[in-house]
Amino acid sequence: MNHTALTAAVAGFGTGLSLIVAIGAQNAFVLRQGVRRDAVLAVVGICALSDAVLIALGVGGVGAVVAAWPGAVRAVGIVGGVFLLCYGALAARRVVRPTGTGLTVTGEAAGSRRRAVLTCLAMTWLNPHVYLDTVFLLGSLAADQGRLRWTFGLGAALASLCWFTALGFGARLLSRPLARPGAWRLLDGLVALTMLVLGVSLLLGG
Repeated sequence: MNHTALTAAVAGFGTGLSLIVAIGAQNAFVLRQGVRRDAVLAVVGICALSDAVLIALGVGGVGAVVAAWPGAVRAVGIVGGVFLLCYGALAARRVVRPTGTGLTVTGEAAGSRRRAVLTCLAMTWLNPHVYLDTVFLLGSLAADQGRLRWTFGLGAALASLCWFTALGFGARLLSRPLARPGAWRLLDGLVALTMLVLGVSLLLGG
């Protein structure tokens, strides 16, 4: 890889990372799955692969085409907002009515893994902010790179993979502090607040 291509890849990595690390519904979900050690590999894989697909669509120019139908983005925002409100309500319910136990590390049940996968898919593909960041914003920035736009996109996709891997598997370091019921309720409270605020924002068109 020559110097120019490396510069484009680094620019893509830095831009992608700056967009991904912002606190949001997807990150909050990955963090919660990570500290529970529940379907972490599947969740990380879905998030990273989904971002790679969306970034590829943006670099390929789909963002400009979809922008011609803003109503579609609005519809996704409404569905995603309702989903986030429901998920936030469940997290808030766990805060109000805790189980009385902290984090326990046990094997993953098939049912919980399936539920985690479906929730992760909904959290990713029903969030219009993901499309705005990956398809539209990164797509437009990649277009400025000219013939190196795919190198820029590759850097952004790599940033997504690195971030979600670090967030999902690095969250295990929090397993000891979260063994206390009070700490687990605090995490659920933060998750609930994040989901509810983002859900209202999506429904209001923010």
